[in-house]
Amino acid sequence: MVAAPSALAITDQKTPADVAAALGKVIRPPVIWLHFQDCTGCTETLLRPSHPGLDDLILNLISLEYHETLMAGSGTLAEQALAEAVQRYSNQYICVVEGSIPTGGHGAYMKLAGRPAMDVLLEVGGKASTIVAIGSCASWGGVPSADPNPTGAVGVEDILPRARIVNLPGCPPNPYTLLGVVLQAASNGTLPELDQQRRPKFAYDRHIHEHCPRRAHFDAGHFVKQFGDQGHRQGWCLYEMGCKGPDTHAGCATRHFNEIPDVWPIGIGAPCIGCTEKHVAFRMPQFQVVPLHTEVAPPSAYPPIIEPQGKVSPIAAGLVGLAAGALAGASYVASRKFSTVPDDESVPGPGPSASAGPANGGSGTGPEERP
Repeated sequence: MVAAPSALAITDQKTPADVAAALGKVIRPPVIWLHFQDCTGCTETLLRPSHPGLDDLILNLISLEYHETLMAGSGTLAEQALAEAVQRYSNQYICVVEGSIPTGGHGAYMKLAGRPAMDVLLEVGGKASTIVAIGSCASWGGVPSADPNPTGAVGVEDILPRARIVNLPGCPPNPYTLLGVVLQAASNGTLPELDQQRRPKFAYDRHIHEHCPRRAHFDAGHFVKQFGDQGHRQGWCLYEMGCKGPDTHAGCATRHFNEIPDVWPIGIGAPCIGCTEKHVAFRMPQFQVVPLHTEVAPPSAYPPIIEPQGKVSPIAAGLVGLAAGALAGASYVASRKFSTVPDDESVPGPGPSASAGPANGGSGTGPEERP
């Protein structure tokens, strides 16, 4: 288990003043935010947090130098602001990249002020102290890179493989993951521990499946077979509906969106699509199941709730009945044979006197008279 970054606790402060006090007397880190092939969903997700909110973030905690969606300027004024920020804060600013970078046709699929997007990234990203690739598109290509990938969309690390990069895949990622990374960099200049894919371990160190609230149904072998069926209504496991949770590293199961419980795909009854994983999202069919990374799959991993029962054939029933009848007859014969008391009334059947007849010298109508 990996501990959350120290700065993630800063997001628990209730007021901008509290957050500022936690950061100390630190110069607000300059941030340049670049947009490439994206839907702006990663920017929109920043509207959801409340501690700090977007207004406190950009007015009190960071110095947002360039952001095409949020800045007032456009055209030439916007390009001048970008150039000035790159020159003034060279090797000091944090560059946040949203969207994939098209490389096909020598960059002809996207240009900014007449320059290919990949050239803009090389210039701006190459002079940044840290690059944060927010969203799956910026991390590894995302939706635009889906086959046949006509624009040649790639992630930031494909353009700048040696840069100091933090990948935050997700469609979109949880905004608090970004806040934790940026505020840690702002407070002490360090980054959280990263995995081999340059993702912060505090948010991507385990599969969604490990903390899924429907895990008990998976272990018991309770699976939704069709959307809207009884199992779906009762919150059963969505694995057989193509849920990619067992093969997806993310913290969605423990930190939900919009600061509302159960606001995430599985929480509202939809299968996880594996949006953080390059080999899963937008490459595997939505309803295709993923391999399980466990030794055994349910229900063999745990005893089933209802043990399956077999059927008894008529021949077997007849043999059992025959054996029972033979046993009853043997018991009767044994009880008659081993009774040593004359005229024992406790023995089933007629007593010895009733069976005595003329062959024994009696009349057969009553007890034999003795002298």
